[in-house]
Amino acid sequence: MYQKYQTDAFVLRSYERGEADRIFALFTREFGFVWARASAVRRENSRMRYSLQNGAVAHISLVRGNKGWRVAGASAVAQLDMQQTSGAGAFARIALLLERLAGGEQPNPYLFDTLVQSHAALMNEEPALHPVIELVAVARMLFALGYLSQEAFGTALFAETAFSHTGLSEVQEVRPKLLSSVNKALSETQL
Repeated sequence: MYQKYQTDAFVLRSYERGEADRIFALFTREFGFVWARASAVRRENSRMRYSLQNGAVAHISLVRGNKGWRVAGASAVAQLDMQQTSGAGAFARIALLLERLAGGEQPNPYLFDTLVQSHAALMNEEPALHPVIELVAVARMLFALGYLSQEAFGTALFAETAFSHTGLSEVQEVRPKLLSSVNKALSETQL
């Protein structure tokens, strides 16, 4: 008998497999980045169908089998409003970068909390702030993965994962330096 794990996860992307299955790229709090298969999730009577949309945060049940992870259940926690194109586009870029940089199944609670907070900020803040939120989220992701140093900015940007108005206005002051450091770190990853 296999053990069932309960965790929160971001659905970064997915692709179809077979007649009704789907393979999901998930970033979880407890396991980090995992690929998981959901059987019959594309059928109309599937209960998990709407919980596992791209860009969603879901509470999922995972089972580790002989052939990898399998999704045994899911319920939606939050989803991006796809009508809000700047927020959805920004989170899609963040998710794609995370998929490229994530080192596999390694838990990273700071990075997971950064994703939760950026997801919420992109859903709730005005579209004019979305580029700043995206920049801060990418900088915190690079910091969590060891590509950026906290001392480089002399700011409390990496001390928390929240996206407050005061924190975002502070980022405006160091934005050119932050953008330069992020671009340099991304070029050094050679991905």
